Amino acid sequence: MDRFSLIQYYFDLGLHYKEILNVLSVKHGITISMKTLKKILNKNGLFRRKHFDNLFNVIQFVREELQGSGQLHGYRWMYSKCKERGFHVRKEDIRLILSTLDPLGTEMRRKRRLHRRAYFSKGPNFVWHVDSYDKLKPFGICINGAIDGFSRRILWLNAYCTSSDPKVIGGYFLETVRTFGGSPRMLRADMGTENSVIRDVQRYLRRGDADPLAGERSFIYGKSTANQRIESWWGILRKECVDLWLKYFHQIKDEGYFDGSFLDKNLVLFCFLGLIQEELDSTKDTWNSHLIRPLRNSLVPHGRPDVMYTLPELYETEDYISQVPVEDCDTCEDQCIHRSDIPCDEDIFTLCSHIMAQHQLRIPNDMFTSLNLYLAIRQELTTMLNIVR
Repeated sequence: MDRFSLIQYYFDLGLHYKEILNVLSVKHGITISMKTLKKILNKNGLFRRKHFDNLFNVIQFVREELQGSGQLHGYRWMYSKCKERGFHVRKEDIRLILSTLDPLGTEMRRKRRLHRRAYFSKGPNFVWHVDSYDKLKPFGICINGAIDGFSRRILWLNAYCTSSDPKVIGGYFLETVRTFGGSPRMLRADMGTENSVIRDVQRYLRRGDADPLAGERSFIYGKSTANQRIESWWGILRKECVDLWLKYFHQIKDEGYFDGSFLDKNLVLFCFLGLIQEELDSTKDTWNSHLIRPLRNSLVPHGRPDVMYTLPELYETEDYISQVPVEDCDTCEDQCIHRSDIPCDEDIFTLCSHIMAQHQLRIPNDMFTSLNLYLAIRQELTTMLNIVR
């Protein structure tokens, strides 16, 4: 293009005069002064505040855009699309046109409200969402959970020394399948190696079913941000349970009684894991029995998760569980590991048990007695290590 065509092109895009000069210089090697640019624009009738296009044509264009993805646009974006189409129009006119043609969308954007997609699952056991929660992992405690997509019932919520061993996650899944007598139509998890066993087990258990989601299609990977059912619930878990423990452990760390070592992490597991699991169980039970209120302007089912899960007919749906023979579960046992009664490293567990017996220390029943036990054992083991050295 010649110099004038380039100037007209960038002018129509809405670039400011200084921007036009910079683009011409850097991208096209054309250097002109501001005075020359204005002279060229005036000579060819290119004005910012004169000779606007007929608004009828602009309104027609905007109305057509609103039939598609244009309904998502604010007036600034729509103004840019008008400029790209070649319309010479004021931004204020576009704002007024949009407020008239799309008042609801304009109001939602004005309030800066995000119109989220409404998640919906067909019924209980149609899809289970699995994920790990790692906020307590720096202190040695790893949490893994699963939630039913329809009822939002928490299916398992377990704390252990690891959430990266696929056989451990497989154990959680297989235990739940045995409890409910079947597996979900679909299982969804993040793309991590820790989910490889539940993938294989789910596909094996659903290998002979005749529905469209059987076999390979019964397990799907997805990004954490898209696994919204379980991801959003982690915020509830933190608010109602984990936040207190986070603050507590960080205080212990700040006071110099936790350095992130192998020993300290295992001592935390020995002293606190049982208590934390009890609180997780309590949080799960409370959530499953609480009332989920209806969302405004939403068809997402609401009620108590336990009721929604066990009585789907009240919500005009059905239970989508896929029945699993006991023999199939037995076949999968070799691929799974169930949580041990020993919460930490076996050698450290033996030492801690010996110290408790020697000093007549009791099993803790709250976070404060757990801390006292932790500090006592830590001091004893530190003394023993110093003697050995």
